[in-house]
Amino acid sequence: MSTHPEVHTVTGAAASETTASGQRDVMAWLLRQFAADVPGVTHAVLLSRDGLRLLDSDVDKDWADELSAAISGVASLAANITGPSNKKRPARQVIIERDDCLFFVQSAGRSAAFDNGPGNERGEVDTILAVIATTDADAGGVGFEMGRLMAKFAPYMLIPVRVGTSGDVR
Repeated sequence: MSTHPEVHTVTGAAASETTASGQRDVMAWLLRQFAADVPGVTHAVLLSRDGLRLLDSDVDKDWADELSAAISGVASLAANITGPSNKKRPARQVIIERDDCLFFVQSAGRSAAFDNGPGNERGEVDTILAVIATTDADAGGVGFEMGRLMAKFAPYMLIPVRVGTSGDVR
């Protein structure tokens, strides 16, 4: 018996709405499995670039909303730092180390699986993956598994995260 959510194919007028709902269900399942399976990971949240919580791994909703707003700010700051090439580029990953946890932040691509809302009038939203882990978690392993999770998200993204030949995230 699989714990993977069932996704039904729907045709007609409700197809696009049901497809987006089915995509969200699969992505939510993948996020919960990620948090349950990766050693040291305690929570995971997928948020919009403007700081709205989209999906989480069964995190307290108030805390997830607060975390999403803060992580959005961190991602924005990281993207607006001019590097040695005199260019602003999005960070591939931001890691914040605290006494009580590690925060990992990565851009996760653009998706149409989420409802229109503020900043999402075209039906597309840029996403960020935030992961919280224990202080003794293997940071390299968590980062690697985040990349694998984003590869699993790719079929549900309009524009998945891409890395150019020079290694910069586009």
